[in-house]
Amino acid sequence: MKVVIALASSSGQLSGVQRHAINLARCLLTCLETAEVHLVAAPWQQDFVKNAALCDDARLHLHTAPIGKSALSRNLWFYVQLPKLAAHLDADIVHLAYPVPVRRGAFHCPTVVTLHDLYPCDIPENFGFPKVLFNRAVLRQCIRRVDAITCVSQSTFFRLESVDPGLACKATVVYNSVEQLSQPVTNIEPLVCECLPFVLCVAQHRRNKNILLALRVFERLLRARQLAPETRLLVVGIPGPETRAIQKFIVALGLAHNVVLLSGISDAQLQWCYRNCMLLIAPSIIEGFGLPVAEALLAGCRVVCSDIPAFRELGGRHCRYVALGSHDVEEFADAVRAAIGLQRPEPITLPQLSPPVIAEEYIRLYRSLLPAPAVNADSDLASIFTS
Repeated sequence: MKVVIALASSSGQLSGVQRHAINLARCLLTCLETAEVHLVAAPWQQDFVKNAALCDDARLHLHTAPIGKSALSRNLWFYVQLPKLAAHLDADIVHLAYPVPVRRGAFHCPTVVTLHDLYPCDIPENFGFPKVLFNRAVLRQCIRRVDAITCVSQSTFFRLESVDPGLACKATVVYNSVEQLSQPVTNIEPLVCECLPFVLCVAQHRRNKNILLALRVFERLLRARQLAPETRLLVVGIPGPETRAIQKFIVALGLAHNVVLLSGISDAQLQWCYRNCMLLIAPSIIEGFGLPVAEALLAGCRVVCSDIPAFRELGGRHCRYVALGSHDVEEFADAVRAAIGLQRPEPITLPQLSPPVIAEEYIRLYRSLLPAPAVNADSDLASIFTS
């Protein structure tokens, strides 16, 4: 089976979508049934894809999508050129890492898209107006024209079902693959907070991540002397629409010396953060999956997060949940204080997210989309008479 995974996007840093695509490739390469995996990335993504893939398997191939930074250039490439590339590679399956425009009749093979969330419908502030209208149109066009949709959580599946019940028949839930590192993380470049206690927040600078709430909670704990004065809040995530508001808020709260904004760190550095922070705070308004929560639990990290379906689905009884509302700052602060007072938990296992499990689920889906092998009637007849 030959699979093309298209992950080209405007992002020049490793984000959740790109990590999903790379982890998908890794998973598929654990299966003997996989003959080739082709990762298609933008020119500015080549270095981090190569570094993140970390695979010497001869079946893995990296391609450059000749696109510009503009949304028009990127979407035209997906609509016009990706079908041609898939045909040239003789692909059996084309897997889109996120919703993009799809010209269905141009593909010679089945198409699959990973649906991470429905943010264009649920939280337009992530995109701004009028950009959100274009994102909604692309989302709807894509999920209606692909042959199959993989939702990264039950929460995302239920949300899709509520938006368009007719699409549920071609949608299935396949979690993101999240690997548990068994070896200690060593030989990494020093981080800003290496010698200081720090609270961790892993979030892109988007409205749904609710980073301003994390800042309010952190400021309250410092002011009440429930955190040591030298404690840092380390926010790891790609800059985005909320960056300017976050920076202004940090200055307004007088936290310039206590808050560190980082982006573009390696997986090894991120694992170091999970293993050495006081806790992970995740106050998201809405999520499709919640990768930082899963990674933190696998690393044995305390987790205080908002009480939303995606986090409940992943975290179970292992997180402290806080309902968002009029008193969320106080309740988050109380939860953080209580969590810090407890012994650091042991890493947990999340077998439903393991690469072998995820690989088998994807292979089963791909197999269901392919035509059944042709039956040779003559050979079947001959076998009847010779048996």
